[in-house]
Amino acid sequence: MLKNFNPIQTIMREIQLPKKILQNLLHHAQQNPEQEVCGLISCDEQQHYQSYPIENNAAQPSHFFNLEPQQHIQAVATMRENKQHLFAIYHSHPTAPAIPSSTDLDNANYPDALYFIISLNIKGVLEVRGYQLQQQKFVEVALSLL
Repeated sequence: MLKNFNPIQTIMREIQLPKKILQNLLHHAQQNPEQEVCGLISCDEQQHYQSYPIENNAAQPSHFFNLEPQQHIQAVATMRENKQHLFAIYHSHPTAPAIPSSTDLDNANYPDALYFIISLNIKGVLEVRGYQLQQQKFVEVALSLL
């Protein structure tokens, strides 16, 4: 039954995200404001969400992100053990808007996941935007809080 569960089966217009998860993402981004932070978000059938911060091991972490492979593998294994599925991949843009770059699109390897981008570029306000991959391009999905 779980193997057929996919929270991103169709084109999404709006995603409801628990406030606690959003707070976790914003906190993670604020901890390293000069680097792109990254991680995964899981979800189960009861819509319980969990965030998995993962080290960014990119050669230039201030401009790019790369999920550290061992932590990435461990997070996915933990999701499976907890009967969860990958819901979203997130990362931050320290000095750019929360809009996907061409590199973000080139590295988008999970067509069934959402992509959240956190911008630290807005004075006094953090911005988070969500995207879904459709036909080799990102389409924005509205976010609302649970």
